[in-house]
Amino acid sequence: MDFLFLFLLYLVCLLLSGVLIYMGSRTQYLNGLIRRGTQVFSSLVPGRLQKAVQGLLHYFFHTRNRCFLVLHLLLQGTIYFEYSWEIFGYCQQLGFFLSYLLLPYLLLIVNLVFFILTCVTDPGTVTKANESFFLQAYAFDGVMYSRNARCCSCGLWKPARSKHCSVCGRCVHRFDHHCIWVNNCIGAGNTRFFLGYLCTLMASAATLAVLSAALLLQLVVMADLYSETYVDDQGHIQDVDTIFLVQHLFLSFPRVVFTLGFVAVLSFLLASYLCFLLYLAATNQTTNEWYKDERTQSPHRNPSIKSQNFYSNGLWSNLGEIFLGAPGLPVKKKKS
Repeated sequence: MDFLFLFLLYLVCLLLSGVLIYMGSRTQYLNGLIRRGTQVFSSLVPGRLQKAVQGLLHYFFHTRNRCFLVLHLLLQGTIYFEYSWEIFGYCQQLGFFLSYLLLPYLLLIVNLVFFILTCVTDPGTVTKANESFFLQAYAFDGVMYSRNARCCSCGLWKPARSKHCSVCGRCVHRFDHHCIWVNNCIGAGNTRFFLGYLCTLMASAATLAVLSAALLLQLVVMADLYSETYVDDQGHIQDVDTIFLVQHLFLSFPRVVFTLGFVAVLSFLLASYLCFLLYLAATNQTTNEWYKDERTQSPHRNPSIKSQNFYSNGLWSNLGEIFLGAPGLPVKKKKS
């Protein structure tokens, strides 16, 4: 049971990490816990080590670097290597349709295309040359975006829905967020590619999870393991149950079971995040605006203005603006 326990503990920790990352950005309570944890860390760790850790964290999360980009490709390559090396061969021997087995490779190719486009496409950098052009793209809502405001870092006039990215050192039109996994900002120019990248990545993980689960299920059915018995530690004969079966599969096919657990959890996290981003796209919001919306709530705010719906022009127009519209072109201003 040791291997099974460690594997289940790994899955639980991975799920809890995803939940805490999401909730930590939304609740003041968890943000407070993180701050108190940092204070405890500072009181226990020597000063030199603190500076070294802070320097590493600053390099990884606050500067443009290719570390997470390389890590992303390594993880993806490792999963596909295991699929090609072991799962693909077992599935062929068991008579799986070849079209099903080749589907992950097709999704991988499409995903890499979207990944490259997201990485190399200009997200909508605001410069002196296009400053006046972007100023006409969106109306100022008077809540999050004020007219005649300058960026204190660039010195440029700030178009509505733009934000200065401290990691990239530039203002980005229709700024959504900075993604360390693609080493680029997500903005007006590459949001469509980023959504395509997430969608195909989630589909790849889900397809690998389904094929891995189908392989293990087929092995159980062929061996008729549920009708077998085993002798427990006390010497008693027991019928095979689900826990024993999972442990047996993990000990017999550890890499397949580990791959299944990883891609299953990854599919869940990616699907949740993709649904959130599609909701923002459908309502014409950005992640930056969604996060700032609660902070803009104040008793002095005009109750007739709903910042999260200020730029919404209806579902199809909102989606068309992202997927069909030319990046950076002026759009029809919403009347306030």
